[in-house]
Amino acid sequence: MIVEERRQKLADIVRQRGFVPLPELVDEMGVSESTVRRDLDYLHDAGLLRRTHGGALAISGGPALSAFDERSQSQAIEKRQIGQTMASLIQDGETVLLDGGTTTLEVARHLLGRSLQVVTNSLPIAQLFSGSRDVDLVLIGGYVYPKTGVALGVLAQEAMKNLHVHRTVLSVSGLTARGLFNENLLLVETERAMMACSDETNVVADHTKFGRSALTFLSDWSAITRVVVDSGLRPEQRALVGTQVEVMTADVFGSANNSEENSQA
Repeated sequence: MIVEERRQKLADIVRQRGFVPLPELVDEMGVSESTVRRDLDYLHDAGLLRRTHGGALAISGGPALSAFDERSQSQAIEKRQIGQTMASLIQDGETVLLDGGTTTLEVARHLLGRSLQVVTNSLPIAQLFSGSRDVDLVLIGGYVYPKTGVALGVLAQEAMKNLHVHRTVLSVSGLTARGLFNENLLLVETERAMMACSDETNVVADHTKFGRSALTFLSDWSAITRVVVDSGLRPEQRALVGTQVEVMTADVFGSANNSEENSQA
């Protein structure tokens, strides 16, 4: 198990159980006590849990982020697969813009330890990278939407007018034959600014988002380079995307497959 995967598993255990004693974490992880202590220190510094004398305590997001916490538990395995696959496409030295969302947070977790420039409007993602020596972090400011902890609105849009990134990674609420949808107008306007300052736009979404629309239309498919989805995607859902956009699927081990090739095999 690589370091990032081990730390993610450790954080998940603590988040699910609330408090976990150190000896229990050592037994569960199957590594030395010193390794667990180092991982707990790292996760504490990243704001993902609270290190205590006898173990680790989950950090409650409070009422403002309760919706985000709830969505993090939905399709959690699929989101982790998607995050690993999307992260594998990003090259060291690139500048990547990460939208706020539970699936983009999984992308961010798989980028820890990489040499990158990361631009984000997400407080949870910024917190994740804030202690990293490998990442140059740029946090976009603006009105902070309480459900997800992302900065939106005019200030965020203005900030991105002077930026250029290699890739934007977006999270959306729905995908149909018409294109992409998200849950509110401020979010969509901010995401359009993200797309405008990027060489390519990648969408990360689990299969349950396909065939669903949401309140606000974001974009048609012509503006999208790639969609990364889990292996639960059905052929009729894949057909909604059309042929102009690359669709990559991640299997249970996190490896990527191009669905065009799979359909021809």
